[in-house]
Amino acid sequence: MRVNRILLSSALVVVALVVQVSVLARLHLPGAVPDLLLLTVLGLALVYGHVGGALVGFGAGLLADLAPPADHAAGRYALVLCVIGYLAGLAKPENGRLRSATGPMVVVVAAAIGTTLLYAGVGALVGDTAARHVGLPSLLFTAALYDLLLAPFVVPGIMALARRAENDPLAETGSGANSANISSGWLSSGTGLKIGGQRGGLGSLKTKARTRTARVGRIKGVKRL
Repeated sequence: MRVNRILLSSALVVVALVVQVSVLARLHLPGAVPDLLLLTVLGLALVYGHVGGALVGFGAGLLADLAPPADHAAGRYALVLCVIGYLAGLAKPENGRLRSATGPMVVVVAAAIGTTLLYAGVGALVGDTAARHVGLPSLLFTAALYDLLLAPFVVPGIMALARRAENDPLAETGSGANSANISSGWLSSGTGLKIGGQRGGLGSLKTKARTRTARVGRIKGVKRL
């Protein structure tokens, strides 16, 4: 992963974890807790792809495993989010742009249900039966509902920040230089028109006609590009 991806992902994951632990976990909602960390991983995976999604998911899950008040074995949530981040990255749009909100909403619901099932399954392998006492069906329903309600306020913003960080500064500088050259060319053409107008005469009219013809050719050329 590039440096800008690592910095942005780390900052977003830390903020999401702090908000989830200090705010969302204290709301005492029935059933599951809204998983802001999961939504952050999904938003980044839909931009970075399956490899980036898996790496971000593993790092976010490991941080959640180590952050207090963790009451489960370290690496359990890291494994779950790594798998979910990889699968969500497979749904990355080819052109990087989402055509509708249906796709991301389906990804959020599937990820919420998949995360709960994987977390409960891994817990069952290590002897944690807490999911049975809570009630797995109600846990699945509330997890999908809470994440689906929270997703429109989180996932689009995360994706927008990730896309903005993906822009290449060198490419922006090059495009800016090209724009400056085009602008200077237009300004020089405009200056030639003014000077020709001040001198007057048949020569100036010919110069104006040639300049206008050149300007029309440039405009058509830019439109074709």
